[in-house]
Amino acid sequence: MKSLNNRKVLVTGASRGIGMFTALHLAGEGAIPILAARDGRRLELISRFIEESYGIKPYIHTGDLGREADRKKLIEYVKENHKDLSGLINNAGFGSFEQLQSEPWSKIDMMIQLNVTALIHITKELLPLLESNAGHIVNVASQSGKIATPKAAVYTATKHAVVGFTNSLRMEVDGVSVTGVNPGPVDTSFFDRADPTGGYRISVGKIMLNPNRIAAKMVHTFLSYRREINAPVWMEGASRLYQLMPSTIEKVFSAQFHKK
Repeated sequence: MKSLNNRKVLVTGASRGIGMFTALHLAGEGAIPILAARDGRRLELISRFIEESYGIKPYIHTGDLGREADRKKLIEYVKENHKDLSGLINNAGFGSFEQLQSEPWSKIDMMIQLNVTALIHITKELLPLLESNAGHIVNVASQSGKIATPKAAVYTATKHAVVGFTNSLRMEVDGVSVTGVNPGPVDTSFFDRADPTGGYRISVGKIMLNPNRIAAKMVHTFLSYRREINAPVWMEGASRLYQLMPSTIEKVFSAQFHKK
């Protein structure tokens, strides 16, 4: 895209963290964000801030995208009211750092439904609109989608799925750009749910990424296409080595992997 001015972009998981900052950067570039998340009160606050700061009134849709009924309502809302949709940022998701044996099935299923099923479902249903408008899809995965760690088997599996889906989709679509985003630990409320003890946040505090900077890079891909955003650089390097020598990397980085 040469410009985001007046382009409509759907952002899932828009109430906090990367999603919230992405909405702000989109508005700063003149785009009209469509904000989707569970927390309607937060969305109202963000919408008001954007309107006061940029003179742009975002659209809001509240619902739990891990639930099929709520997902269908969002899809129907966009199809009926935003046929000029130009962008989709699949950011909604959560993680849980527990051994598989200790993880309740209800939480496992919820993680799969939100991190994978919702992302694929929304993309599939809205793809015709994006193809009609020469749009752009940004899928937020994780470095966990490239390098496995203990106490995150299900979360890692969901992010591997997002990485694979993104790479395949890129080769299937016609006239739509597709970008994958694979950050390491990001300083957001993600860890409040993933690890309520706070131990992992403390252990990786020195390498945590700024969500505002990640969001800025994501929005910039709409104007200057990138296949992937990987951060930090050294972690992406480690993930590439992992593909070549997994046993060695698992042994060398064992202490780091077990900090969860």
